Amino acid sequence: MPNDIAIAALAHLLGDRLTTSEADRRLHGQNETYYPNTPPDAVAYPETTAEVSAILKICHEHSCPVTAYGAASSLEGQHLALHGGISLDMSRMNRVLGVQSEDLTCVVQPGLTRKQLNENLRATGLFFSVDPGADASIGGMAATRASGTTAVRYGTIRDNVLAVEVVMADGTVIRSGSRARKSATGYDLTHLMIGSEGTLGIITELTLRLHGQPECITAATCRFEDVQQAVACVIATIQCGIPMARIELLDHMMVRGFNAYADAGLPEEPHLFLEFHGAPATVAEQMASFEEIAQDSGARGWKAATTTEDRNALWAMRHNAHYASAALGQGKHIWPTDVCVPISHLAEAIAQSQADALRLNLTATIVGHVGDGNFHAGLSVDPNDVDEMARAHTFTHTLAETALRLGGTVSGEHGIGIGKQDLMATEHGPALTYMRAIKHAFDPQGILNPGKLLPPVTQQEAAE
Repeated sequence: MPNDIAIAALAHLLGDRLTTSEADRRLHGQNETYYPNTPPDAVAYPETTAEVSAILKICHEHSCPVTAYGAASSLEGQHLALHGGISLDMSRMNRVLGVQSEDLTCVVQPGLTRKQLNENLRATGLFFSVDPGADASIGGMAATRASGTTAVRYGTIRDNVLAVEVVMADGTVIRSGSRARKSATGYDLTHLMIGSEGTLGIITELTLRLHGQPECITAATCRFEDVQQAVACVIATIQCGIPMARIELLDHMMVRGFNAYADAGLPEEPHLFLEFHGAPATVAEQMASFEEIAQDSGARGWKAATTTEDRNALWAMRHNAHYASAALGQGKHIWPTDVCVPISHLAEAIAQSQADALRLNLTATIVGHVGDGNFHAGLSVDPNDVDEMARAHTFTHTLAETALRLGGTVSGEHGIGIGKQDLMATEHGPALTYMRAIKHAFDPQGILNPGKLLPPVTQQEAAE
């Protein structure tokens, strides 16, 4: 293998924390979707920033690819080592390094998962708000610019990272940002790293914004005759300024998937799943205001979930949407995709995607963080069925084109990874040239997660 020299040097550095076993390599080549298993040449398990730096110095010297690996929950293959080399498993860098309660901040290592962090914070009265559903690693969430069900109130991961420590391609360690809430100094390298998908540097430490645990939390559900009614309810709610903590839309196919996967017993109509945070009187007022708007929009079947058990069951069901989609597709692989549009065009985008799924004879579920215009489609596909895969490709690209036509983006949450590279030029135009220039400046040898995010330069672009 061309990376043998680098692997031998890494084995000397890490000992048994560098493995080339087939089982470990195949484990790190798996993904949640339809991409084939893509094993790296070796897997490294660093425990400190210094070790990450030493690993990258060796890989830089020998032009050996390095792909960061967190919880492997990404949906566009960001963690797959397409060009072999080293899978840099960050799971042993999983400590909370400090909690600054008065500042509402904490400092963590990237391998820590969001559930581990919130368990650690439980006694402080604080919590980390970003909830993408999966128990993702914090570093992976930052690298893929994760969002989730609570973004409508608390923001995405981008809004909740104040500072980062990053190891650059040549092993240099840099720090960007601070615990201060704002800064007017220099280029914002902190947020350049957020969403860079491991192509510009390896995040080894993060300073996060925390929030106070709400005094009262109440969830609820209601259903509508069609998606247009549900979206109209959401728009009216946002316009009225009700500070929703979560507001999730599920179309009738997604509800059918929940019934198949978890025997949920829900009427197979579009639903909204809701959550309200605040003081008891404030939550009661918010719920009453929302219920009035919902009734005016045609809602029925209002049901509150006030106990912790009922709330947890509701959101566990929502977070299992990926597996519920698979159950609806009778065990096929799921091709997940997402877009984000201005909320005023949300109903149009969803209706178009439902029509496209019917036209293309695809089983598709739709679930969305509709408070911010983001929704996901889960297509049931057989990777060995060439015709079905072609129809799924047509669906995802038509959906992306619809989102751009309506003033949106081809991904509000999943990122680009492998699957949406060919849409980058359409969305960003000449700005893609400057993105490539940043990549070359940060990683001139191209060893950091090669083959992701930025599409290859076309012959026409090269000629120009």
